[in-house]
Amino acid sequence: MQVHAIIPFKPSNPKTRLSCVLDRNEREALARAMLDDVIGAVGAAGCRITLLCTEPFEHALAETVVLDGGLNEALNQVLSGMDTPVLVIMSDLPLVNPRDVIQMLATGADVAIAPGRGGGTNAIFMRSPQTYHVDFYGASFLDHLRIAEENDLSCEVIDSFRLSTDVDEKEDIAEVLIHGNGMCRRFLEQSGFVLSIEEGRVGVKRNAHEQTL
Repeated sequence: MQVHAIIPFKPSNPKTRLSCVLDRNEREALARAMLDDVIGAVGAAGCRITLLCTEPFEHALAETVVLDGGLNEALNQVLSGMDTPVLVIMSDLPLVNPRDVIQMLATGADVAIAPGRGGGTNAIFMRSPQTYHVDFYGASFLDHLRIAEENDLSCEVIDSFRLSTDVDEKEDIAEVLIHGNGMCRRFLEQSGFVLSIEEGRVGVKRNAHEQTL
């Protein structure tokens, strides 16, 4: 049975914590590049893809639904009507590859969760989505473990560096330059970002501005 992948996506003014190094147009372009990397990985893993967007948006490789209400409300409304396995995966995971997605889908558990750094959830697979609900924001990883336990669902935690690496802060750019090989890395390199090693610490600098970040 084909897995339905749902990717939340904010097309306009995303990633505001990167405003210190990227203007709004650049942040929107970065968000689209990361989305393309995620769609490429999820599609190669054999999933049907739907984007859950905050406003009308089109993508050649995915259908689009405009988010009605908050993220959790919209996702749980969708999940309640699904009769096939569902993967919810964030759009800002530029290191993810098909093997990572297949690892999640191959779980023998009812639910598989890929935690993000800082207690978040970067991806969650539900074999029977009608029996589960999501609760993103805050320490959502712990919340999702609790929800599985309360519903008597078995749960596997997916330990994956690539799935755990989302791009929210300027320091995250270094991870993409070191480990990435997709559209996001290409965008960052074309935008002048390079690795910078000072006093043994790895960071990035943007040649266009001659500024260490």
